[in-house]
Amino acid sequence: MMKTHATHSRGAPMSLPLIALLLLGAAATAAGADVPDNFDNQGTKLFTAQQQTPTGNLSADSGGRTLNKFYALRQYPGSPPRIPHKVDLTFSGNETDCLSCHGKGGYSAEFDAFAPVTPHPENVLCTQCHAQIQTRETFVDSDWMSIAPPKLGLSFLGSAPPPIPHTLQLRENCIACHTGPGAVVEIRIDHASRGDCRQCHAAVPQSQTLTEFTRK
Repeated sequence: MMKTHATHSRGAPMSLPLIALLLLGAAATAAGADVPDNFDNQGTKLFTAQQQTPTGNLSADSGGRTLNKFYALRQYPGSPPRIPHKVDLTFSGNETDCLSCHGKGGYSAEFDAFAPVTPHPENVLCTQCHAQIQTRETFVDSDWMSIAPPKLGLSFLGSAPPPIPHTLQLRENCIACHTGPGAVVEIRIDHASRGDCRQCHAAVPQSQTLTEFTRK
């Protein structure tokens, strides 16, 4: 049987399957230039943020913020958090000032705390979603009750990566909430150097009660 092979620049034989893989890879690279930035729930944004985050911010741990404090700032899990501090009125003319603290995080001497990082710094009209509490009194009586927060660690196998228990809208950048000194203690990760989070963690928002599978 006659063997078919090709030769690369150094004269060593190269198999046809390898040539095919190289051609496919080149085609994929060329096609990748046309892939929009929001593919895979803005996967490019997540990877870029990980690459641009200083190593110290990925590993630092303040231990100050907890899930209870995290949800206390929200009307319901998944809602925009209220602003827990006073904001200078001059910010209304230039709301990008919010990003001076929340764009990359860091320690605030004024509040003696680390500023949490926003996962969507491109949305600069901050007070469109985030508001300060002006009064503790409601205009009308209400029987509003919040919903339960998503449960953590819902892995189907003991050693499997846990799924993402929330939606990804405006929360595509996992690095912002799960790493650094401003991250919540219970959800801070210890492997921030792995930039492609959704390679292992699938987005499975809990919308219905899990039931045990039984074969019929």
